[in-house]
Amino acid sequence: MRKVAFHTLGCKVNHYETEAIWQLFQKENYEKVEFDQTADVYVINTCTVTNTGDKKSRQVIRRAVRRNPDAVICVTGCYAQTSPAEVMAVPGVDIVVGTQDRHKMIPYIEQFQQEREPINGVGNIMKTRVYEELDVPSFTDRTRASLKIQEGCNNFCTFCIIPWARGLLRSRDPEEVLKQARQLVEAGYKEIVLTGIHTGGYGEDMKDYNLARLLKELENVEGLKRIRISSIEGSQITDEVIQAIDASDKIVRHLHVPMQSGSDTVLKRMRRKYTMEFYKERVDRLKEALPGLAVTSDVIVGFPGETDEEFQETYDAVRDIGFSELHVFPYSKRTGTPAARMTDQVDDDRKHARVRSLIELCNQQAKEYASLFEGEVLEMIPEEADKENSSLLTGYTDNYMKVKVELPEQYIGEIVKVKITKAGYPFNEGIFVKKENETAFSVLS
Repeated sequence: MRKVAFHTLGCKVNHYETEAIWQLFQKENYEKVEFDQTADVYVINTCTVTNTGDKKSRQVIRRAVRRNPDAVICVTGCYAQTSPAEVMAVPGVDIVVGTQDRHKMIPYIEQFQQEREPINGVGNIMKTRVYEELDVPSFTDRTRASLKIQEGCNNFCTFCIIPWARGLLRSRDPEEVLKQARQLVEAGYKEIVLTGIHTGGYGEDMKDYNLARLLKELENVEGLKRIRISSIEGSQITDEVIQAIDASDKIVRHLHVPMQSGSDTVLKRMRRKYTMEFYKERVDRLKEALPGLAVTSDVIVGFPGETDEEFQETYDAVRDIGFSELHVFPYSKRTGTPAARMTDQVDDDRKHARVRSLIELCNQQAKEYASLFEGEVLEMIPEEADKENSSLLTGYTDNYMKVKVELPEQYIGEIVKVKITKAGYPFNEGIFVKKENETAFSVLS
């Protein structure tokens, strides 16, 4: 039996697509092995968000070549899309496929095995207008299933290369989304994470259809317990989306709303499509619709030209909004983007000092948010055994708090109720109360 091994770099969408590519190999009777084992085919799904992403991708490619110099090395993903010639130039690479035409990968492998000539299968992504259907009826190892609903992005923020790697926004046919949601429920998943390159833009390229309508239709999928939106831009949180969230019994109390900066002047240089006044107003509305809502976000610190005053505006905005978790990134130049060509780059020492002060604030906020739930009973889905103590399982509550709880492994993937006994960050401690739909409490609450 032929063997295939995968390595995925980067975001949730890449992980989703690797699963989809694995489905294609499975149909051709391949066996999947770990990446550090000997395989006949290695598939490396690359990332290009930062220059470091490119570098890491090249390192992984070289690792596969060393592991089995006779294997077929197939490189796909964002770095393959933006820099196919660079990828082809890495010794040992046989096939390059970008972020489209993944279904051609196996025919390319067969062609390569016959002709022994490297194949560059990367096309012009900017001309692609149709969503590429990639079916993932189940996942190999996850308790939360991702469901990709769209591809591409029309925003062209000045720091971001992604539109060039993924093309313009293309939404998946709602019927296909609903069909796959049902498949995932049948495969035993209780929670679905809606994901995409620009998830909140779903439906912008369709007539009379949008994210709010999709959310309403997913609400009716029988057996689906939880819907999580992986990320949504502030500018796409329409009144209709807020209404759909408000009316839903399944959408969880957690939303990731990337802020990137708390300063209007920086947001303008980034070419973001909102002001801080608008962003705060939307977050307030969401918190009204979902009491106890966890709002997580991303912030880029040290964007070109960021003054002390502008950073202070970001710091104040973070303090005022109160995130349950914040990812803080020091700005790094991405070759090929307008921001990388800006002349007033912030020096590293200043950048890292700002990052440290913001992380300190965020950790404080995360603890404060968690402490609101100490003594409360929350729903969680255990995902895996704890690395340090195998009698504990870790997983996430509906409002995205990470909890360790003493439970046997058969509870992985189930919805359980746990009482938070000790709030903290990055972990909370809890005790098992009951399984979903059970009446007897094993612990007095």
